[in-house]
Amino acid sequence: MLGTENLYTAAQTRALDHCAIHDHGIPGIVLMSRAADAAFRCLLDTWPQAQRLQVLCGTGNNGGDGFLIADLAHKRGIEVVVLQVGDPGKIAGDALLARQQALANGVTIVAFGEQALVPEGVIVDALLGTGLGGDVRGDYIQAIEAINNCRAPVLAVDIPSGLCSDTGRVLGSAVRADLTVTFIGLKRGLFTLHAPDYTGAVEFSDLAVPAEVYAAVPVKCSRLELQPLLERLPARPATAHKGLYGTVLVVGGDYGMAGAVALAAEAALRCGAGLVQVATRPEHVAALVARTPEAMPRGISSASEFAPMLAAADVVVVGPGLGQSPWSIELLQLVLASGKPLVLDADGLNLLANGALGEIGRTDNWILTPHPGEAARLLSLTTAEVQDDRFAAVDALQARYGGVVILKGNGSLISDGECVLLSDYGNPGMASGGMGDVLSGVIGALLAQHLPLVEAAALAVCLHGAAADSAAEEGQRGLLASDLIPYMRALLG
Repeated sequence: MLGTENLYTAAQTRALDHCAIHDHGIPGIVLMSRAADAAFRCLLDTWPQAQRLQVLCGTGNNGGDGFLIADLAHKRGIEVVVLQVGDPGKIAGDALLARQQALANGVTIVAFGEQALVPEGVIVDALLGTGLGGDVRGDYIQAIEAINNCRAPVLAVDIPSGLCSDTGRVLGSAVRADLTVTFIGLKRGLFTLHAPDYTGAVEFSDLAVPAEVYAAVPVKCSRLELQPLLERLPARPATAHKGLYGTVLVVGGDYGMAGAVALAAEAALRCGAGLVQVATRPEHVAALVARTPEAMPRGISSASEFAPMLAAADVVVVGPGLGQSPWSIELLQLVLASGKPLVLDADGLNLLANGALGEIGRTDNWILTPHPGEAARLLSLTTAEVQDDRFAAVDALQARYGGVVILKGNGSLISDGECVLLSDYGNPGMASGGMGDVLSGVIGALLAQHLPLVEAAALAVCLHGAAADSAAEEGQRGLLASDLIPYMRALLG
């Protein structure tokens, strides 16, 4: 798997717990104690001057972690109060043992609502863990609102209460934490959709469970890291020439949309393609040459003009500014018939979704790059349905269309049918026009340099996001797609 860190669902995390307890003889209360210790150490590292803790505990094992955190703070001489949310009569098992230990050691536990939160010290959110099956209800909503309305910093235990650990979706209401300390398995929902607005910094502890536990629970999702992907791109020999690094053909730029192909072409050149050609409307050729003379644009009015360009291409990027006119449809049909490795974006995806191309089956040698709206059209869903479970959506897209699918967005996902890769590089400054055009050009360049489809997709997404993070050091507002290109070139080296 290309990712460097495995990402787990709630069910898989429970399987890790079960394996550690039942197959490796680690008592549940020991794991709970280790979790509390890890969280408390992170709390002190982050807020070393904290002299007061307010710990909100639910009735499950997440609350059990909270009781033990309170006990550790009390032993250290930190003023601490536990606010109990939910019926304490429902607390059982290891969580009950933890509560009894805290009480026996003198920790103050009061019912939530009897004592208001104060904006001093640190709040610990130990309300709801990964087992939340539906929207937050009852007293838990009030507790979450109280946390969010208080000005004290917040540590979330395992996951911010109300955030779905499988999807990153807010389940009605969720705690906005400054720090989340998660245990045993990194939850995939911590890194996509709404999660970054709620988790704050994310720290991880494996609770010292043996490696055999992880080997016993297979996963298909992992988190990407840029540097190992960069190392997969071979160094260039002294005898290098442009023919070694492929010809990328960018197809698009219908009337009024020349900028999209210009961005894709420049990105492909700056990310190492040997040659880049552009098939576009004749009216756009002069502007493209003026912007990027290294690109080779040609005005295309007929299939006969397009055929030689298509024949010379190693990789085709089609969609940026393509439009949905008869000209657009004809060019895309010719590209599909060629069997060339293909990056399909923007209106290329819309033409695929609306049936203008006829019946198109699964294809093994293309990369589709939809944003959530395009994904919804391709799956005949609403955008909200796609966003409700982005992991299910990217898998459904790959199952239907084949190849490699990149579902763009906060925590972009990549699926090749065997695994799902998550990139959490990038920032809100990328919410501007042209970003997808640049990404398509990058993918095309990496494919032309002989990376396999899934490796090209993974490196391109991480490179694109990391460049945006570097560019955003000067500010997110007003960040342009073209601003990323120099940073990508520098990262590629």
